[in-house]
Amino acid sequence: MPGLSLAAYEYSIYTVQKIVDEGCFIPRDELDTMLERLREKKNLILQGPPGTGKTWLAKRLAYALTRKRDDSRIRAVQFHPSLSYEDFVRGWRPAGNGQLTLTDGPFMEMVESAHADPEHPHIVLIEEINRGNPAQILGEMLTLLEVDKRNPESALALLYRKESDERVYLPPNLYIIGTMNIADRSLALVDLALRRRFAFVSLFPRIDDTWQKWVHDTCAIPMKILVLIQRNLSEVNKKIAGDSQLGPQFQVGHSYVTPSQGTTIADPVQWFINVVETEIFPLLEEYWYENPKKAEEARNLLLRGF
Repeated sequence: MPGLSLAAYEYSIYTVQKIVDEGCFIPRDELDTMLERLREKKNLILQGPPGTGKTWLAKRLAYALTRKRDDSRIRAVQFHPSLSYEDFVRGWRPAGNGQLTLTDGPFMEMVESAHADPEHPHIVLIEEINRGNPAQILGEMLTLLEVDKRNPESALALLYRKESDERVYLPPNLYIIGTMNIADRSLALVDLALRRRFAFVSLFPRIDDTWQKWVHDTCAIPMKILVLIQRNLSEVNKKIAGDSQLGPQFQVGHSYVTPSQGTTIADPVQWFINVVETEIFPLLEEYWYENPKKAEEARNLLLRGF
């Protein structure tokens, strides 16, 4: 790059190591595997319990894929129950003159951007991919997502065509990263057609020594407090994982007890108590809504020693 020394250029490249440095507690070799699967499959879903950093990691995997911390080739959207194919891919929408106009949604906009810039990866981040109806929202794109159909020969006509002979295919430099909360009982199961087109990576709580060191070094929380948090939260997660009505997918993630980088915690004990009372305990009450006593016991276990 003109104007940059070699050292400065290398420092500017966003790598997997930078994901680790910014507070990811997943071992680097696992992150390398995720990135490799994304490159190979083109489509990746991060699934896991609440608070396991799915959204945070999805964004940084996108940075690592593009090799720079730049959102210009990344488009984030969120699926929800009322989202439709017409919203996401293409549909008729009101124009300023009172007429309807055929308009591309965010997905087709990214398809066009990737076609126009084939030398660089372009990424669509789909939050809560199972909160909507993926098969209905994606339509023909569900077929075109496949790696071996990323070519002109596999192009399909869309439900709404701008020209009678229009055919669309997804370029090989377009990538999809989705996130999926597997603990929410209200969300739809992902059908087999979608599962076959995505690589799935499961994230689980990382309340370990790596977490301790990072929080201590970046937020100056005393290690003795972090040891207590680790012990108590790990015991609660064991109870959740062993509950026949819940399971490992309902564990409490480390994000709940990981302050943002550079955050100053004036009173670490009160900070943790507040997190338990206003964030974790309401989650436990939802888990054990038919047995409030279990939720109370888990809260007391979390606060043991504080």
